Amino acid sequence: MNRIVPGTTLKFAEQARESAFSLIAPVLEATGGLTLSQLSNITGLEGSTIQNWVKRGWVPSTKGKKYYDRQILRILLINMLRGVMKLDEIVKLMAYVNGDVEDTSDDIIEEQALYDILCRIIFTAEDRGAFIPDDIRSLIEKELADSAESVRSDEDKLKKAMYVMVMAYRSAYIKKQMETELNEILKG
Repeated sequence: MNRIVPGTTLKFAEQARESAFSLIAPVLEATGGLTLSQLSNITGLEGSTIQNWVKRGWVPSTKGKKYYDRQILRILLINMLRGVMKLDEIVKLMAYVNGDVEDTSDDIIEEQALYDILCRIIFTAEDRGAFIPDDIRSLIEKELADSAESVRSDEDKLKKAMYVMVMAYRSAYIKKQMETELNEILKG
């Protein structure tokens, strides 16, 4: 399987298993923020798409022409879900978890912790070769118990949202596989 880190074009590296964002953090630190071009390369998104998400208020405002942790993480989260969810649904789901995009005081969990936990669940489920609903719920329970210090409030709300996010990510993967097979059939 040609595994990539969710929301990115980056190939999976074992380092991503514990902290997927750790693959991006060194570049971010070395450059003092990512440019639109760099972020576009990492996510596979058009620059105009990223700018549109910021303009619409789906991603925190940038400072100057650089993208920092909060903006990058929100973009990664949206990108990993957009394969099967409508953008307005993703935005509502993100608000359900972390309220106002510009205000971190209403967040249930920091977005880096959310992203890293989601990636760990996805990688574990992929390793097992199964995205069975009860197994995913158990993985969410375990990850949140192991990361209890990251959850600021309303763990039940977070569990529901994370379940939707993991299953949406997997659904997008399945949809892409189906489309690839269908295109081969239609060409032939």
